[in-house]
Amino acid sequence: MSNYVCLILLSFFMLISIAAGTQFKVGGSNGWSVPDSNAMSYNQWAEKNRFKISDSLLFVYLPDEDSVLLVDADAYNSCNTSSFVDFFNDGNTVFSFTRSGHFYFISGKKDNCDKNEKLVVVVMADRSNSSSLAPAPLPASASPPPYGWVVEEPTAQPPPPNGASSRVVGMVSTIGAVLGALSYAF
Repeated sequence: MSNYVCLILLSFFMLISIAAGTQFKVGGSNGWSVPDSNAMSYNQWAEKNRFKISDSLLFVYLPDEDSVLLVDADAYNSCNTSSFVDFFNDGNTVFSFTRSGHFYFISGKKDNCDKNEKLVVVVMADRSNSSSLAPAPLPASASPPPYGWVVEEPTAQPPPPNGASSRVVGMVSTIGAVLGALSYAF
């Protein structure tokens, strides 16, 4: 019976991990800081990742030496630290994505921003129909991402069976596999 309980608990934790978003640590072990000249830029790092609604960014920095600003495209491009949407200075900032679209982050120190301590993240739209939130439109002043990025719209994919989201289908598949394994074990 203890194997049965362990498998059920394992299944439960797998389901939770499927539904939860991923937390990305900005800057890796270096944290949020001016990037080294030999290091990958924050935008190169962001291009290599896929961000979705419910994911989050973790910015780790010394609060008395730096901060994080959420800004619009114009402030991002000009490193304007006096025009921001939100300001964070706790040294351990978690920013969660609640909508799709472009998110612009810069250092609260203009000199650091001028040295490329800034980041653009593109959060993919939720195509699962599991959310009633529509993506917020970009401000009229928003310009395309810098550095020659080409952001393509995702191609349309056929809906999952009966309108179910892919996460639900995956969750049901996981439960079926665990139950099948349990029935085989007993």
